[in-house]
Amino acid sequence: MNSPIIDIHPHVVSPDTDRYPVTPLLGVRSDWSHKRSVTVETLVESMDAAGVERAAVVHSSTTYGFDCSYLADSVERFSDRLTGVFSVNVLEPDAPSNMRRWVSRGCTGMRIFVRGSTIKDPWLAIDDPRIFPCYQLAGELGLSVANNVTEASFDQLENLLTRFPGVNFILDHLGSVDFSDGPPYNKANPLWRLARFPNLFLKIATRNFREAAEGSSTAQQVCERLVSEFGADRIAWGSNFPATAGSLGELLDVARQSLSSLSEGDRAWILGRTALRLFPSLA
Repeated sequence: MNSPIIDIHPHVVSPDTDRYPVTPLLGVRSDWSHKRSVTVETLVESMDAAGVERAAVVHSSTTYGFDCSYLADSVERFSDRLTGVFSVNVLEPDAPSNMRRWVSRGCTGMRIFVRGSTIKDPWLAIDDPRIFPCYQLAGELGLSVANNVTEASFDQLENLLTRFPGVNFILDHLGSVDFSDGPPYNKANPLWRLARFPNLFLKIATRNFREAAEGSSTAQQVCERLVSEFGADRIAWGSNFPATAGSLGELLDVARQSLSSLSEGDRAWILGRTALRLFPSLA
């Protein structure tokens, strides 16, 4: 099956801090963004070397806060290979107009960065009614909306999946659920319960493959269970390059090895075809 390889979670950072000032969300810059960041030119070169045809580049909130200028400039330069996943301050009244601004620059997805390496506790609730106009607009514009909530906030995610059935939501990093107990993965029951929502998609990244091999689990078994619950057409690969150390080719190899027990068709969905459902412009 000749299907494209598409990465839905790389990042880019510019060395030009005059043109693109470093203004990280909540004031703390991520280590990776100044120790092993890559420019858009290096990303495209890495894609060529790894055999990754296209990518949905995710804005680095821990570098630029809500200023997506470098992301938008990058997407415009390589519009035949890239689309962008922007971020705005969804709690502000001007959020919808800012969404339209980045969409007009070639971005076709939005991410709500809730927590991460520099933000241990969520700084917002994703089902805050102040954000509802953003979700409404995302549905109108056909934008996929990613977030990186964990199990503690799955109730908020359920509220959104129910309230906005026309919006495709992407759960980053599998919600950081625990698979270490091994099959049948009862610790991951909160994730399995979300499978009933057809508008929820899973982003599986390098760290998930590696964590899935801990304890009584294997990455192959976890991937098989994920496909049995959600279907391969609702799971998409994201490298997290270069936030996750290693070349893009090495990170793709981790994914391929972890998906090796799946059918060729399921692998094709996870490594590229699902991405086209979420970001049709990449077709």
